[in-house]
Amino acid sequence: MSMIELLDTTLRDGEQTNGVSFSGHEKKEISRLLLDELNVNRIEIGSARVSKGEFDAVRRIVQWASRANCLPRVEVLGFVDGGESLQWIKSAGGQVVNLLCKGSQKHLAEQLRKTPEQHIDDIIREADTAGQMGIAVNVYLEDWSNGMRQSPEYVYRLTDALAGLPLKRIMLPDTLGVLNPEATYTYCRDMVARYPEIHFDFHAHNDYDLAVANVYAAIRAGVRGVHTTVNGLGERAGNASLSSVVAVIHDQLKMQTSVNERKITHVSKTIEACSGVHVAPNSPIVGEHVFTQCAGVHADGDSKNNLYCNDLIPERFGRMREYALGKTSGKASIRKNLEMLEIELSEDDMRKVTERVIELGDKKEIVTQDDLPYIISDVLQQDTQENNIRILNYSLSLAQGLKPVATLKIEIQGAIYEETATGDGQYDAFVRALRRIYKSLGRPFPMLTNYAVSIPPGGRTDAFVQTIISWRHEGVDFKTRGLDVDQMEAAIKATVKMLNKIER
Repeated sequence: MSMIELLDTTLRDGEQTNGVSFSGHEKKEISRLLLDELNVNRIEIGSARVSKGEFDAVRRIVQWASRANCLPRVEVLGFVDGGESLQWIKSAGGQVVNLLCKGSQKHLAEQLRKTPEQHIDDIIREADTAGQMGIAVNVYLEDWSNGMRQSPEYVYRLTDALAGLPLKRIMLPDTLGVLNPEATYTYCRDMVARYPEIHFDFHAHNDYDLAVANVYAAIRAGVRGVHTTVNGLGERAGNASLSSVVAVIHDQLKMQTSVNERKITHVSKTIEACSGVHVAPNSPIVGEHVFTQCAGVHADGDSKNNLYCNDLIPERFGRMREYALGKTSGKASIRKNLEMLEIELSEDDMRKVTERVIELGDKKEIVTQDDLPYIISDVLQQDTQENNIRILNYSLSLAQGLKPVATLKIEIQGAIYEETATGDGQYDAFVRALRRIYKSLGRPFPMLTNYAVSIPPGGRTDAFVQTIISWRHEGVDFKTRGLDVDQMEAAIKATVKMLNKIER
C-alpha cells in the first residue's frame, strides 16, 4: 500500500489566517503535538526574516526538535535573497529551507521584474550556498497553478533547471486556490510524467472549497506529498484541512499516512484554543456535531447492525458517537443515551420520558445527555395519580417603575377560577394570585420555605433550569421540582406539582 507524505504548515501558512498569531510557547507545544503525538512527517514552522519574535520561536522549536531527534522534519520558508534567509535559518539552528521561487511567468515578470535566466541563476546560487551551509533545500514554485494555465513552457524551463540541483522536493502550490480536481489531476500528472525522479508535493488553497478534492486528485496523479493545516487554517479561505485529508487518503484512496488518527481531535481542539478560530460544528471529522445522530430512525438503524454508519467511525478519531435528544427523538435515541449512562427504564417509563423529551425539544434545539438525568427525575418523581389541578393560562408582566403583575386561570376539580395580583417579583405575583383563589375557596395554602435553582452541568447558556421549591403544609415539609428552559416556567411547574400533592 502506497505511503503519502504529509507536511503540516499550520505554524507558517496557518498563522497567515487573519487575526491568528501563536506565541513562541504555543508554537513549540504545537510542534510537539504535530510531530510527536500526531506523527506528521514534516512541519513548516515559520518564515525567515519576519521578526525577532519569529526568530525566537523558530529557535525554541529547533532546540526542542534537536533534543527529540526530529530536527530534519522541521522546515522554514526562505526566500531567494542572496543568502540572507539562509543565514537567518542557520542562526536559528534550522536544517531545512523551503525556498520560495516564482512558478509563473506573470509573478516573475511583474513582481521580481527579472528574466527566467536571471531567476534560475539566483536559485542555483541560493541552493549552492545552502549546500555549503549544511541546509537541505526544498523549492516552492509559487503560483505554479497559474503558471501551468498561462505559461507552462516557463514552468518546464524552470523545472528542467531545478532537476539538476540537489533538491529534496519540488512543491507545487495552488497559491490562489484557482484549481479544480480535473485541472489538478492534469497538471500534476504532467509534472510527474515529465520528471518521474522528482518528489513532488502539492499545496492546496481552499478559495473554491475544493482544497481537499484537489489533494485527492493530486495524489491520484502521482504526487507523493501533500500539505495541510489543522482545522484548515490559512490565508483567505484557508488550506486543506489535515483531518479531512487524512480520512480521504485512508478511506477513499486506500493509501497510508504516518498520522495517528486518534490524536486528530485533541490536536484540533488545541489549535482551536490557541488560534481563537472556532471549528464549525458541522466540519468533517472534528466538528462538534458530526458524530451526532438526531433522527430517532437513525438511532434505531444504528442498533440494527449500524445501518446509518459509514467508515468514519468516531472512535478512530478519539471520539464517541452521540445521539441527540429533541423533538425528532424516538425511543431508540433515548435508549442509546441511557445505555451510555447505564440507566435502565421500563417501557412505560421510557414512553413518559420520550414524551417529555419531545415536549422540551420543541422549546430548544437539542436536549443533551447531561440534561437526561434531570428529565428522568422530573418525570418519574411525579405521582402516577391523576392531576386534579391544572394551570390553564397565565400572563406575567414586568415594567420599569411598576410592580410585576400576574394573571392566571386555574382549574380545580373541574371548576375554573381566575385572579390577578401584584408582587415583589413575577413569581411572587403568581403565588399571590394563587393564594387569593385558595383564600376565596376557604382552602389552606402551603408556606414557601425555600427556593433553589440548579442547572445541569456543561456551562451552556441554553441549559435547562431545575427549580426546587420547599414547602410546609399542615406541619409537613416537602419539596417539589420543575424542569424547563425558562426559570419561571420551571417554578410554575413545581408549584402545580405542590398543589396536586396537597390535593391528594
